[in-house]
Amino acid sequence: MNEHMLNRERRFLVLLGIICLSLIGGALYMQVVLGEAPCPLCILQRYALLLIAVFAFIGAAMRGTRGVTIFEGLVVLSALGGIAAAGNHVYILAHPAVSCGIDTLQPIVDGLPLASVLPLVFQVDGFCSTPYPPVLGLSLAQWALLAFVLTAILVPLGIYRNRRRP
Repeated sequence: MNEHMLNRERRFLVLLGIICLSLIGGALYMQVVLGEAPCPLCILQRYALLLIAVFAFIGAAMRGTRGVTIFEGLVVLSALGGIAAAGNHVYILAHPAVSCGIDTLQPIVDGLPLASVLPLVFQVDGFCSTPYPPVLGLSLAQWALLAFVLTAILVPLGIYRNRRRP
């Protein structure tokens, strides 16, 4: 694989990391400024976005193809976890009688290390079934699901595109 293609993947990973951190920033804005309390699934989605960003930045810093590939794989795994959380959240919003299990999920999510270090960002404060106003026609959970699905598709597609033999 030539260096130009590897650099393209690195630039994509940096962009992906910045987008994920921006999405977390947007969620914090909605939480702090607009008063939209995060539910357990919202917090799990934030963790997935943070993991994607961290793995993307580390992958972009790797010198060799193998290191970049390993971290791209971790990005995809994190995106799959995000798909599970966001998909469940979308389902709950479509079926409000279903609960996200705040009574069972909250202590688990609040027990994760970042919840005590950064409680504003990673502590549960709301219910999954609370409907908030849509953004450009989609709920936040739908936007998150779209972002996770695109990540899970585009990262492997980029690897395939950049690394196939001509």
